[in-house]
Amino acid sequence: MTVPQFTVVTGLLVILVGTLVLAAPICSSSNVGLWEALFTSTSAVTVTGLTIIDIGEDLTKFGQFVLAMMLLVGGLGLMAITTFLQGFVVRGTELRCRLDRGKTLDEFGVGGVGRTFRGIALTATVLIVIGAVTLYFFGFDDIANQGDRVWTSLFHSISAYNNAGFGLWSNSMQDYRTNWVVNIVMILLIVLGGLGWRVTSDLWTNRYSLRRRNLSLHTRLVLRTSFLLIAVGTIGLLITESVGHGGFFSGIEWTERLMSALFESVSARTAGFTNMPLSPENISDSGLLLLMTLMFIGASPGGTGGGIKTTTVAALMAATRSTLRGQDDVVIRNRQISDKVVLKAVGITVGSLLFVLIMALLLSMTSNLGGGAAFFFLGNAFHLCFSFRNSRF
Repeated sequence: MTVPQFTVVTGLLVILVGTLVLAAPICSSSNVGLWEALFTSTSAVTVTGLTIIDIGEDLTKFGQFVLAMMLLVGGLGLMAITTFLQGFVVRGTELRCRLDRGKTLDEFGVGGVGRTFRGIALTATVLIVIGAVTLYFFGFDDIANQGDRVWTSLFHSISAYNNAGFGLWSNSMQDYRTNWVVNIVMILLIVLGGLGWRVTSDLWTNRYSLRRRNLSLHTRLVLRTSFLLIAVGTIGLLITESVGHGGFFSGIEWTERLMSALFESVSARTAGFTNMPLSPENISDSGLLLLMTLMFIGASPGGTGGGIKTTTVAALMAATRSTLRGQDDVVIRNRQISDKVVLKAVGITVGSLLFVLIMALLLSMTSNLGGGAAFFFLGNAFHLCFSFRNSRF
């Protein structure tokens, strides 16, 4: 099998094993059967953040630990992990396999895959630990039990960095809406996880001379697009909920509105946490449309989030600008973008949009929970195969 094929099989095996483990009495209460465990396991490996159980109540500490491990597998990149797992299964290493491994980790070339993977693991470990320590001492200091505080800090740090959206409370992060430390730490972890390995590595390499010319085109493009989307989402939410007279920001001060808008803008695009009640009753239709647009775009290549990727949107915007100006070539920062890249961006966007529309149609036709959950599982299984083949743009 090729690396992508091996990865899809491994992903399905992880979901199957995770389902059986989460359904065991040592991991969950009687409220969690095979179906609930399957839904949760699928959501964890695909880091969607959707759940039909209460993670903090229905899962034991061991079950929460198993869930956290699945978040790490899904967030850090199942393809990157199974690339090395394949080495223990397949004898020999051909040039094609090495090239596939390089593309898997968003590194162009056939060398340095092991070093790159170690760098990804080390970066994730350091950032997750720093986030957990900060949350322990300055964020979740209201939790009296030391053991619970340690685990709560570590779990949410893992979930935030992997853009998973899973929390130990049924109302997500709403209880800490006014805690600026919790909000800032979660935002930073989500953003750093969503930027991708190539960007964080480039920033670290040039940490003493962060000049624009020292950074690669990919890094500059990802940073510019990501922060532009964050700004548009934040300002857009403030405008839509003020003009649309939604109840999303009712009864809170402007400083809290700004923080909540920033948190929702960052989280909606890649994670799934929320620090405000999110429902059609308390947010305007224009606000929901804005959040759905951010969700569709998602994170950056090599990042822990999903979506069509920020670079895909940047390529489409550049192509649109060139077309309106009557230019024959697509140019970004004085660099010509090949037609192959532009066509790939169009294919990813159109294919993803059609898939979302079809799944939305099927869900709208479903009147019971069982059918809706079935389409969710099938949808995520298809997304697993589709993203592994196309989303590493």
